[in-house]
Amino acid sequence: MPEEAPTKRERTRQAILDAAYNLIVRQGYAATSMRQVAEGAGLALGGIYNHFASKEEVFRAIIEDRHPFYQIVPILNSVEGETVEEFVRNAAHTMVAELGHHPDFLNLMLTEIVEFKGEHVPLLFERMFPMIMPLAQRITSLDGDMRQIPPPVLMRAFLGMFFSFYITEILIGRAMPKDMQFNALDYFVDIFLHGILVGRN
Repeated sequence: MPEEAPTKRERTRQAILDAAYNLIVRQGYAATSMRQVAEGAGLALGGIYNHFASKEEVFRAIIEDRHPFYQIVPILNSVEGETVEEFVRNAAHTMVAELGHHPDFLNLMLTEIVEFKGEHVPLLFERMFPMIMPLAQRITSLDGDMRQIPPPVLMRAFLGMFFSFYITEILIGRAMPKDMQFNALDYFVDIFLHGILVGRN
């Protein structure tokens, strides 16, 4: 059966979230006013309060509905690879390229970390955990002699690799000599897979 068209109330709510999202990822939460959100959504200021009690409630809805992980996990699920190493390398290049196309992803996450000290993450975790664990199970089922690492820790390190590379690339990557930038992502992958110590014979 065809999906029902959204109601006027649902369309207005989405317009508010669209306007707030665009403003917050561009200028931050503190610098965004409800008046700006109302203008962006084509509403009178009072119209927002028919849908959200406060600016923080708007931000909470954005985090719950539009957090980048909702797009990142399906992207990772589409990555191919027969071995752990092949999958991780393909995933790293795919994810870093995707983050480069969507700087708003990082801006939203940094707003949550810097301005809210991550207070919305526990709510998000409850929704994300069932999506992430099948990916951890897939990684552990691939060919490769892996250590016994708890799946939640494995996924934390796996996702952390992408974001640590991307953030350091923004902060210092472009300032480094070209020879120090060459294959930097592959080195990050090598460190994730094998560490920094030479294996003992």
